[in-house]
Amino acid sequence: MGNGPLAGVRVLELAGLAPGPFAGMMLADHGAQVLRVDRVETVRALGDRPHGTALDRGKRTIGLDLKSPRGVEAFKRLAAQADVVIEVFRPGVAERLGIGPDDLHAVNPRLVYGRLTGWGQDGPLAGRAGHDIDYIAISGVLSMLGRAGEKPTPPINILGDFAGGGLMLAYGIVLALFERERTGRGRVIDAAMVDGAALLFALFSPLLRPGPDGGPLAGWGERGTNLLDTGAPQYDTYETADGGYVAVGALEPRFWDELVARLGLEDLPDRNDRANWPAIRARLAEAFRSRTRAEWEKIFEGSDACVFPVLTMSEAPRHPHNRARGTFVEVGGGLQPAPAPRLLGGGHGDLAPATRLHDLSSWGIDAETARALRDEGVLA
Repeated sequence: MGNGPLAGVRVLELAGLAPGPFAGMMLADHGAQVLRVDRVETVRALGDRPHGTALDRGKRTIGLDLKSPRGVEAFKRLAAQADVVIEVFRPGVAERLGIGPDDLHAVNPRLVYGRLTGWGQDGPLAGRAGHDIDYIAISGVLSMLGRAGEKPTPPINILGDFAGGGLMLAYGIVLALFERERTGRGRVIDAAMVDGAALLFALFSPLLRPGPDGGPLAGWGERGTNLLDTGAPQYDTYETADGGYVAVGALEPRFWDELVARLGLEDLPDRNDRANWPAIRARLAEAFRSRTRAEWEKIFEGSDACVFPVLTMSEAPRHPHNRARGTFVEVGGGLQPAPAPRLLGGGHGDLAPATRLHDLSSWGIDAETARALRDEGVLA
């Protein structure tokens, strides 16, 4: 058990796709005791072997048949001992199973019930299927992602699922736990990925043209033609001689001047005139293709030109900065991102791979009851 700020907080995590486990991981990373409730057959197949990805680290697991009345009864016993439940079903499913917020608040009024869905618990789309790409599409975010003249490009499933979903849910849970210290009562959290994705783009809200139809963006050009979306040559990636890439973020004038000087470029057109951007980009692209990525790292070492290598996922843990900070940690023989953010002067939760929990006595299920449930095939 870790000694993070959430030490002593008990979380029941209903098994689901990645955003739910990500929220549970965020809580476990900071000391919460997370018990993942999976399908009976899944847990039996895994046995007592450590299992799971980084999203399951620091957790314990059990299998429980929630379609069985006895399984629902057992889950309510667990919930009576919990501080938090993470539920990732479509709206109404938990209620039909008998483990919705009202059901569990009847046995534990202090429970924080976190619900994570793509569309939210209400609204015309609430009952529809969807994935990250759909949620960021409806939020308007996807329309802004991609290069000029090309179709919108989703950044894998990071913005909707993880940032707009799992991370927002973890944040909401911590808010509700903080509030509970004052009120003594739990709360239901409706975390919707479409809401979270929209919030992530709050910076661009002044660009929205008011009107009954929502309107197009005002003061912002077409996708891929702006300062921060690869439209500007000073904020983009460039290929190097060996097929690698560097990322350039020389926005401020003094950073730009240093970039140009270290590239050895002269007589560049004025970058403040957007009409010059294609010509400037061509000059930068030609310059970067003249040397390898490693050579450019040496040239820009110690500079404020905001030029850094685009590392692969396997290269990132070996970068000196990441190594110095311990940005990646070894867990179960593999590398994973370390807990974030860091609370200086304190510890974090146990990062060991997820393991099966046999003794449920501290969760309100004694050994005899657990044995009977296992004999019935309800518990694993």
